[in-house]
Amino acid sequence: MTSQKPVDLVKDFFTNLAQGRVDAALADVDDAIVYTNVGTPSVRGKDLFAKVMRGLNGKYIAFDAEILAISADDDGVVLTERIDQLSIGPLRMTFWVCGRNEVRDGRITVWRDYFDFWNVTRGFVRGVAALIVPALARPLRDPISRTPLSA
Repeated sequence: MTSQKPVDLVKDFFTNLAQGRVDAALADVDDAIVYTNVGTPSVRGKDLFAKVMRGLNGKYIAFDAEILAISADDDGVVLTERIDQLSIGPLRMTFWVCGRNEVRDGRITVWRDYFDFWNVTRGFVRGVAALIVPALARPLRDPISRTPLSA
């Protein structure tokens, strides 16, 4: 358990994921975490969640994000507005995401993301087109992977 403020805990969680430190990110989640990309099935429990996170941060797949806004209430609910970037080999797709993380007793218990499938599809198409015309690539302006941890 950590004594970090919920906003700092969530920022560090995303930073660890973006920097490929999956085990450090997993240290901040509850054993009974519920991870949901709204519109897709939820992932329940730390073991399955860990498999998903390692899959998104593997040899050929990487995650990064730009946090546009982050705030928390007194109950440990942290809201983020982000631009996420998924890289699959040379393909980089960016898309808008709004997320809700619930922090209880110093651990993330819920991670729920909301996004527009049309925006994700556009990000994929733009990423494919950028493989041919690199000028179409939209790099993150302030990637969280370059952010130092707040601890």
